[in-house]
Amino acid sequence: MEQRFRDFLENHVNEVRPLARETALAWWEANVTGSEEAFERAALLQAQMMKIYAREHEYRFLQEIPNDSLSDPLLRRQHKLLLDEYRGHQMSEKTIDEIVQREKEIEKEYNTYRALFRGQRVSDNALRDILQKSTDSEERREAWEASKQIGERVADAVRELVRIRNREARRLGFRDYYAMQLELQELDEMRLFNLLEELHQLSNAPFQRYKQKLDARLAERFGIAVDDLRPWHYTDPFFQSPPPGEVDLNPLFEDKDIEAISRQFYAAVGLPVEPILERSDLYEREGKSQHAFCIDIDREGDVRILCNLRPSERWMGTMLHELGHAVYDYYIDRSLPYLLRTPAHTLSTEAIAMLFGRMHRNASWLQRYAGVPAEQAQAVARPAIEEMQASLIVFTRWVLVMTHFERAMYADPDSDLNSLWWQLVEKYQWLTKPEGRNAPDWCAKVHIALAPVYYQNYILGEMEASQLVHVLRTKVLAGEPRDAIVYSPKVGEFLKEKVFSTGATLPWEEALQYATGERLNPAYFVAQMEAEEPI
Repeated sequence: MEQRFRDFLENHVNEVRPLARETALAWWEANVTGSEEAFERAALLQAQMMKIYAREHEYRFLQEIPNDSLSDPLLRRQHKLLLDEYRGHQMSEKTIDEIVQREKEIEKEYNTYRALFRGQRVSDNALRDILQKSTDSEERREAWEASKQIGERVADAVRELVRIRNREARRLGFRDYYAMQLELQELDEMRLFNLLEELHQLSNAPFQRYKQKLDARLAERFGIAVDDLRPWHYTDPFFQSPPPGEVDLNPLFEDKDIEAISRQFYAAVGLPVEPILERSDLYEREGKSQHAFCIDIDREGDVRILCNLRPSERWMGTMLHELGHAVYDYYIDRSLPYLLRTPAHTLSTEAIAMLFGRMHRNASWLQRYAGVPAEQAQAVARPAIEEMQASLIVFTRWVLVMTHFERAMYADPDSDLNSLWWQLVEKYQWLTKPEGRNAPDWCAKVHIALAPVYYQNYILGEMEASQLVHVLRTKVLAGEPRDAIVYSPKVGEFLKEKVFSTGATLPWEEALQYATGERLNPAYFVAQMEAEEPI
């Protein structure tokens, strides 16, 4: 039986490996160019890949092999991952083609649509600039509403995609697509939502203290009463990150080379990124995706990121974040079997991205890499830390909206999702719904359509990042200066040895225990919300 599985595994990898690479390259081209032909090719290749995992006879073969009959732990792990992959794809070729085509059309709409603002087509960056800088409430309202226009264009298509996903999940014996995806991601739904509720309760007091101060500051800035504040006064279109605090970090990056800073920082902590950046696409242009992401093309070292860099605090953080994903992919042990040459879990790579994405708020980091004079760096240190903590608190509340909304959407995609969205926004983010607003604002968030059942990984990743920071400070860098975390090569050595090298050989929580000595513990994340030094 074990030899039969080894033979199957060899044939399977020989088939999927070149196809996966070709699919990744087509998807990359589609996102950097907006090319219709590239989108079409990527969709066809993705469908081809899905159809491999839809083969019923291969799924039955894998089911017939008891996992514990395999003597090699790496074989057992590959068998488990393959069985889950096949299970989630048991559908007809016609359905696969339909799903991939619908996703392709929706993705192209998100990537190429430019909002209409005061008679002109503008980029997301342009709208964010207005929400960042304008003190004119009416201009801000128009920019905020423009940022939601994409929702109207894709909402019907997204609802239909949700119905199709649900239909197939139920045919496979799951409650709905949401439940299926959590199970196949090795996440327990009850534990997840108990954990989210714990975070809800634990973050209430810090969020209340933060938001009261924020609302008073915003009301003064815009010359209005606190009760008149609306979502467009909060800078981020979704209030998923906080407005600039007492010290606006944007001026610190206005004349800086974000790419060069990133190279210098990652080299210092022992994770050089030159091979990654050589293949990446970092600057905005017409037709290109306006978002940011990392992609591992071949699991052999061709790792790339896509950004739309501008010299701002937001893009500095985004660049560090995406390179966090990239170094994880790049430094995985390439002697591992192909199927295990990936991060332990999506949330595990999010943890590394978030760990590094926090660094630019650290005063020592600002001084060392952004060239901020020592006196100025110290002056912004406390406010920068408070803004970092505000980011953790605000993001926690935003994730509560996304996770509860997505679960409810898959439970009933034909319900009044427009109203549900605002009920959750008011409950968790304490924002006031604009009077008379009835639009699919939920669908302006690309993850709802194209990264389904993903958002919980961000908050779990934040918790893991905090746990890793705790280990770095108390064990790896014990006896070192407090700011060693922003320059010591021991950081990279620890991550390569204890996190990256194991790939997907262990379930994510066992991998975390191997790296930190314990399973996921939310206490470190909650503590960082109001700690003296959250980074």
